[in-house]
Amino acid sequence: MIDRKRNARRMDVMVRAGLMLGAAAVLGWAAPLLAYEAGPVANGGSISGTVKYKGTPPAPAKLDVNKDTDVCGQTEKINKELVVAPDGGIEYAVVSIQGITKGKPFSDTKTVLDQKGCEYQPHVILSPAGKDIDIQNSDGILHNIHTYSQKNPAVNIAQPKFKKTVSATFADPEVVKLSCDVHGWMQGWLVVEDSPYYALTDAKGAYKITDIPPGDYTVNVWQEKLGSSTQKITVKPGADTAVNFELAGK
Repeated sequence: MIDRKRNARRMDVMVRAGLMLGAAAVLGWAAPLLAYEAGPVANGGSISGTVKYKGTPPAPAKLDVNKDTDVCGQTEKINKELVVAPDGGIEYAVVSIQGITKGKPFSDTKTVLDQKGCEYQPHVILSPAGKDIDIQNSDGILHNIHTYSQKNPAVNIAQPKFKKTVSATFADPEVVKLSCDVHGWMQGWLVVEDSPYYALTDAKGAYKITDIPPGDYTVNVWQEKLGSSTQKITVKPGADTAVNFELAGK
């Protein structure tokens, strides 16, 4: 009777192990299919447009610069969580194509985040997943970059004035918050993408994404204070498609 129970338990363990191996094999086969495939794009199209604020935007608040004022206080600091041009264009919004798995290569340009004037420059930075990011300290004082995210391990690095550059890598696509533990007003964002089809809006709220394989896509816009919005679009061969967004305050 005891041997029967033991044999039954062994059989159950073997079945469970077989199921786990089968699942792993399936996942192992599926993973490469989901990876981004870079190559030439024949007769690609583009999307362009603006991201604008709906209504009357609030006036930007001044930031309290209360430490290392000889360096940090040389220029007035304003909160950049919502920067709106006179005609309503929103700066620092991120426009990206979702779920695209094949298309143009990633740019070879080095991703650089600078701590200059006790601000993150740029305020929002974009980077491909898995690519090294150079974090610079141009101020000659102590900074401490601290990241907050869900998918990627946190980065918490002290940068004294003699440590001009440190590197960090974020393997998984997501939106990562940046802050400085030394200067509380320093806030910024890193948006990690799994394809090269993204753009950051300029001071007028304008953007453009090029070399897109023709087809149907979902385009997403993200803004740190106003959230996200999506549109369904069709990219035609060799043509530009206008995709404009209007975001309302919350």
